[in-house]
Amino acid sequence: MKNKKAKKIQTNSNKKNQVIGQTKNSAKLVLFIFGIGPIIGITIFLYSKGFFNSPNM
Repeated sequence: MKNKKAKKIQTNSNKKNQVIGQTKNSAKLVLFIFGIGPIIGITIFLYSKGFFNSPNM
């Protein structure tokens, strides 16, 4: 009986590890989108307004 209980505990811990792995990956994805997204958006906005063009004299 002890062997059966140990196996059940291991399967539960495997499920928890999979859930934790999924949340870590989704957290990395969210941080990447909200971290890099605004930088790209600001760059596109500034480029469209001519910020990166050299001034003509």
